[in-house]
Amino acid sequence: MTMTDILDLNHRAVRRSAEIVAQVRAEDRDAPTPCSEWTLRRLLEHMTAQHLGFAAAAEGEVSDTSAWREVPLEDPRRAYAESVERVLAAFSGDGVLEREFWLPEIHPTMRFPAARAIGFHFLDYVVHGWDVAAAIGVPAGYDAELLERAEEVARTEVPEGPSRERPGASFRPALSVSEQDGAEDRMLAVLGRDPKWSRR
Repeated sequence: MTMTDILDLNHRAVRRSAEIVAQVRAEDRDAPTPCSEWTLRRLLEHMTAQHLGFAAAAEGEVSDTSAWREVPLEDPRRAYAESVERVLAAFSGDGVLEREFWLPEIHPTMRFPAARAIGFHFLDYVVHGWDVAAAIGVPAGYDAELLERAEEVARTEVPEGPSRERPGASFRPALSVSEQDGAEDRMLAVLGRDPKWSRR
């Protein structure tokens, strides 16, 4: 994937996630989600903080973890929409693609090339967008290219092993899929998400 590819894919995934989050109603906020024991409110706090943390990394932050801190949100939809603008603006900044990103939630000291870091972000927001959509009972609506590219990143960047079995792990052990399964089901299964998950 070229730099242009990953920036475009990420932009599309994040914008689509914002459209999904915009459909969240006040009464949905305590709904269960596919993310372990997180409610929708907790998931949105996580998604918002991750945008702000990645934005700080894109702007060169290498020591202060405060941007990554998850805090209670009075208006989760508005906070999420604002964080979307923040991270997309940061990823579009001068010199970003030549930087290395410090991502303390992935590794405390390692720095990641921009394309790889943005690839992590892209994958997260395809998956978390689906998580929100599943929690509120609407289609995620990602196009086939986004899903296929997200599956590629998942297979490359999310190793199988004990880390997936720890409490609170972002991704669970992969589930089985068949050639007949669609792009969304395959992408989710690779990361241990049950494509048939429902809040009901």
